[in-house]
Amino acid sequence: MKHIFFDLDHTLWDFEANSKKALENLFKELELSNHIPSFRKFHTAYKKINGELWNLYGKKKITKERLRVQRFADTLNKFGLNDQKLAEKLAQRYVETSPYQTQLFPGTIPTLQLLKEQGYHLHIITNGFKEVQFIKLENSKIIDFFDVILCSEDVGHNKPHPDIFLEAMSRANTTATNSVMIGDDLRVDVGGAENIGIKGVLFDPKGKYDFNTHPYIIKRLSQFPEILPWL
Repeated sequence: MKHIFFDLDHTLWDFEANSKKALENLFKELELSNHIPSFRKFHTAYKKINGELWNLYGKKKITKERLRVQRFADTLNKFGLNDQKLAEKLAQRYVETSPYQTQLFPGTIPTLQLLKEQGYHLHIITNGFKEVQFIKLENSKIIDFFDVILCSEDVGHNKPHPDIFLEAMSRANTTATNSVMIGDDLRVDVGGAENIGIKGVLFDPKGKYDFNTHPYIIKRLSQFPEILPWL
């Protein structure tokens, strides 16, 4: 097994921390405290709405353009603000600023360095939007570790659809038996990979899943090279 496919958001790039920081900056920049009681309430509402809309996007029920603005419009509406222009401004500024945040999960770079030294070929499979995922990889200084970087938009399907995994393997010139996928989502990353014969490793830094959920669960990225010989 020589090819390792990584999810990006929530696995290497700390999406929650980076998104929160970007939103906090925008809350101040656009003076949302004039209309919304606190950033905490704004952030809580946004996360719930954003998650619901991403679920619809994954089912191809909305476009990415609608998702980007609607999540802010719906959040503002929660606080009695029916302001489409402000929602569009938030959407624009969020896309402009959030990918430039650089917080990675602890051990990301040392783990990637070790895997490269051990002769593994590293790749990315992500459902994130192409134009921002490359910014994240470049600014967090990890893009050079990866041979293949495949975004779902390139294929027309999101994980866990088999086509995105098949396309990634094709581009990497590898097979399912010679590959492993690591990600934070049991259904999307691990289940999607395992459905076509790729072994999966579940990254669960916050203990979201029960220990018996999957044979291979890690809480720290530094554990990943240790379990590879057993896969």
